[in-house]
Amino acid sequence: MESVRRHYRIILDSIDNGVFTVDLDWRITSFNRAAEKITGISREEAVGRPCFDVFRADVCKTDCTLRHTMQTQLPVRHMPVHIVRADQKVIPISVSTNLLKDDTGQVIGGVETFRDLTVVHRLRRELLKQHSYEDIVSKNGEMLRVFSILPQIAASNSTVLIEGASGTGKELIARAIHNNSPKRNGPFIAVNCGALPETLCESELFGYMAGAFTDAKRDKPGRFALAQNGTILLDEIGDVSPTVQVRLLRVLEDKIFEPLGSTKATETNARVIAATHRNLEELTKQGRFREDLYYRINVIRVQLPELSKRKEDIPILVDHFIERFNQLNGKRIVGISQEAMAALMLYDWPGNIRELENAIEHAFVLSQGDMILLQHLPDHLIPQDHSMLVPAGLTLQEIEKRTIEQALQKNHWKKMAVARELGIDKNTLRRKIRRHGITP
Repeated sequence: MESVRRHYRIILDSIDNGVFTVDLDWRITSFNRAAEKITGISREEAVGRPCFDVFRADVCKTDCTLRHTMQTQLPVRHMPVHIVRADQKVIPISVSTNLLKDDTGQVIGGVETFRDLTVVHRLRRELLKQHSYEDIVSKNGEMLRVFSILPQIAASNSTVLIEGASGTGKELIARAIHNNSPKRNGPFIAVNCGALPETLCESELFGYMAGAFTDAKRDKPGRFALAQNGTILLDEIGDVSPTVQVRLLRVLEDKIFEPLGSTKATETNARVIAATHRNLEELTKQGRFREDLYYRINVIRVQLPELSKRKEDIPILVDHFIERFNQLNGKRIVGISQEAMAALMLYDWPGNIRELENAIEHAFVLSQGDMILLQHLPDHLIPQDHSMLVPAGLTLQEIEKRTIEQALQKNHWKKMAVARELGIDKNTLRRKIRRHGITP
């Protein structure tokens, strides 16, 4: 028996992943060399101690993966968690668990394998930098084309028109342009024209002089004056009245404006960036937006796709928001479960990236462990039919097959629609359908 034990110890010590076993009292019965290296705790120190004393992870007491396996008889695959090493350093690991049985099939304990994800996380951060511009992240082809021209746009002083549905990140693009422009040291002033009543829009944009109207007790500078030497964002410019459109045209053409009640023109050197969720070209044809103003602001045009058309960005955006909220809230949430991610991928996101960010913030409030689970998401994101979700323990190929099958069912086997939803080429989709053996 001693010879057999030595033989198995040699095998376990040759494995790169950490491996340990516990008995039914949760005490460690074996601990391989990789486990020593990852945790910083020797085999002699670990064996005989409760596993939660060795790993000291948040998940140990709240949502222990090994306990889950022992109670449900179901294995766990590649669950990301954090552990505290012997040197007090917190590191990310991925754990998998299974039951430990004797020759008769009787459960005598559990086995857990784990690997250090420190290098993976570092590479992920590097990859995120390659798919980001300022605070904007994406690996969608259309967005990457936008990233590629933003430096040239920022270096110029031309007027920019940013088009996209609400929540697609128009203000983030505008800020990125400003932060990389020659006017980066000047102010960035954002004005939501759609939120201003028509009677106040002019005074907010151009300011007023004392006595211009009944309540004007003293001079007040407008947003164009505040944006001097910087950038002004005219958000939802499609909602401004015809009167304000006329005044904006003059500012763009002559670089001057007059505050209400003033007879003296004021010069401005503020760069103008306009944004809208409306189709300005259509509004122009309908006579609801001045044609000359439209062509004046449409010098450089940036169009942002809706999140439903760039669903391949959801995982990278979730990682980005998790990292941000960890910093803001002082938490150490390491990731999101497969079921929760599947729910996010199935949803159509009418509120776009802003809605996704709010969903992750909602999950942060409810999550008590270090993982975002399905039940932590807002109720309207959780499908009524849980069979649509991806079960735990699948390989990447199985997840890909399941995702394609669900998209095909949802779009009634219209391959062009499926390719758009998944963000892949139509020919790539055909190859994947053939490789996975998917049939109607």
